[in-house]
Amino acid sequence: MRIRSAVAALAVLLSGLVAGAGTGTAATTRAAAGGSPYCGITWGSATKEAGALGTGPLIEVRTGRHECYDRVVFEFAGPVSGYEVAYGETWTEGEGLPLSPYTAGGALLRVSLRAPAYDDERAATVPYRVGEHAATVLRYPTLRDVVFGGSFEGYTTFAVGVRARLPFRVLVLDDPGAHSRIVLDVAHQWQQ
Repeated sequence: MRIRSAVAALAVLLSGLVAGAGTGTAATTRAAAGGSPYCGITWGSATKEAGALGTGPLIEVRTGRHECYDRVVFEFAGPVSGYEVAYGETWTEGEGLPLSPYTAGGALLRVSLRAPAYDDERAATVPYRVGEHAATVLRYPTLRDVVFGGSFEGYTTFAVGVRARLPFRVLVLDDPGAHSRIVLDVAHQWQQ
């Protein structure tokens, strides 16, 4: 009888996790089931998007390691605030070819930046080719790679390979002068 009760309780817990996936509920359920959020992070793993199409071209991609998360910074020569970031397959801009064969890790973040990676004369403003790694992430706890997916009709795509489907957040930051940055932070784990 105890085994049936334990199996029933596990089934209820799992159905709650599945039902809450993508709504932020899963993170709450995981924290309640196993401890407090990791470093106080409560970001979740659902799609995040904001902003409109901008014209400031992408000029640099860089990464950083922090105590609780890994970071990818996309820097633009002008004001840019539009993005959509979600877990799932990522396709090249224009052609629509999958980028998953070029990435590593247990999960893939699709990063769509609402700004071009070329200037007014259509000259590339970043030195990457489609499918080429855009940043070094050797020995990072969470990030596995950042792969350029191209730029077409004002949109620029990256596939970010991560260790697992983990909580993430996206920030829009102004730099001194005319530059702006879209920052992607991915937590090292779900809970303490």
